[in-house]
Amino acid sequence: MTGISYLDGFQGTRVLVTGHTGFKGAWLATWLKDLGAEVTGFALAPKDGRPSLFSDAAVADGMTSILGDLKDESAVQDAVQQAQPQIVFHLAAQALVRRSYRDPTETFATNLLGTVHVLEACRRVRGLKAVVVITSDKCYENDEQAEEFKEDDPLGGCDPYSASKACAELATHAYQRSFFSEPGNPLVATTRAGNVIGGGDWAEDRLVPDIARGIATQQPVVIRNPDSVRPWQQVLEPLRGYLMLGARLMEGERAFAEAWNFGPNPEDIVSVKEIAARIIEAWGEGGVETRPDPGAPAEAGRLYLNIEKAAERLDYRPVLDLNGGIGLTVDWYRAYRDDPSMARDLTRRQIKDYTERLC
Repeated sequence: MTGISYLDGFQGTRVLVTGHTGFKGAWLATWLKDLGAEVTGFALAPKDGRPSLFSDAAVADGMTSILGDLKDESAVQDAVQQAQPQIVFHLAAQALVRRSYRDPTETFATNLLGTVHVLEACRRVRGLKAVVVITSDKCYENDEQAEEFKEDDPLGGCDPYSASKACAELATHAYQRSFFSEPGNPLVATTRAGNVIGGGDWAEDRLVPDIARGIATQQPVVIRNPDSVRPWQQVLEPLRGYLMLGARLMEGERAFAEAWNFGPNPEDIVSVKEIAARIIEAWGEGGVETRPDPGAPAEAGRLYLNIEKAAERLDYRPVLDLNGGIGLTVDWYRAYRDDPSMARDLTRRQIKDYTERLC
């Protein structure tokens, strides 16, 4: 596959996206619909009282949206049977580190057992070609030595969220070996992306939504760990990686049924205080207040991803540098603030503009 020809393979393809009501899932479902895919989504309903990209961008239009809980095995089975997918992108998760400390049982049940429920349901679908399980860059055993994690590095995690994602990786590997290894079975891969920014993220305890809320209320955003380093990337960057990988798997290329990192170039792996400063500069308003919390639960201080494997074998390279990703993100939030009804057109336009950069 050359250029962006892999995108053509989704025309008319039956796709199941778990987590389609979430930030990344809503962007992916929108992109897949624009590619002509027949999309079914399975996820929890958006939270009441909070803006939602899924609702504001009318993501449910033109697809089948099924609301349900990953922890409910029968609901997962029913959704997968209804969708009869040719490919599954499993994004649904409890995705917040701090929340995982408050509710570790929910986190492990959703991220580990929920993944098992999806994989078990996939065993019962004829015509299924591929499954892409999205985990996290935090699934690695992090010794804080500032080394770039490669796909064959040890898995671990010192907090419930990170550990739950490592467990999801292990469970997926077990299913690969135990149930999907024979010729003719679906090909299964996992992906690990960096910290994602982009329009329409309204989650708690995330930098960009906190800045957007701070600007709206004319309050400075409070940063707890300004020196923490993360691999930042605009949301469409890892989603493109998922699509590239999924296309290879649907073509039956078994060598791609492995783990993959999708992250930024090394120069875009920067500290929280640096990206916050860049976002505020691009926005032209807002402020930052550093307020360390000695009682806060521990989080990884440094995260670095190595994407050489994806570059060499998938021809995956970032299209946007960090400032470009920040620009798209700020443009989205600023336009949304001026006219929330533009969320759908704005999201689709950014996907179209990004895709044109690939040509």
